[in-house]
Amino acid sequence: MFRLWIKEWKDNRLVNDTVVEDDRRDTRTHKVLRGLEEGCRRLDLAVPIWLDATIRDFQRTAKCRFTKDAFIEEIGFDYLEIQVIEEDQY
Repeated sequence: MFRLWIKEWKDNRLVNDTVVEDDRRDTRTHKVLRGLEEGCRRLDLAVPIWLDATIRDFQRTAKCRFTKDAFIEEIGFDYLEIQVIEEDQY
């Protein structure tokens, strides 16, 4: 089972979150992208753009933050954070 935790932060407080699960046999990249899209849909947010720094952080730690620079429209929070909390064990 693959699980991705999507968290919305404002003023150093967690204001909204969701966990997306994916048990399909697919690549980790596809699961992360689908999970981010599903999580943003659940939280009623636009899907952020992956910037180079965001990609590097995620590759290094399986966790990253999307700040206002990663969104096309205005956001009502400080940043969106995603974190892999469970990886597939094949």
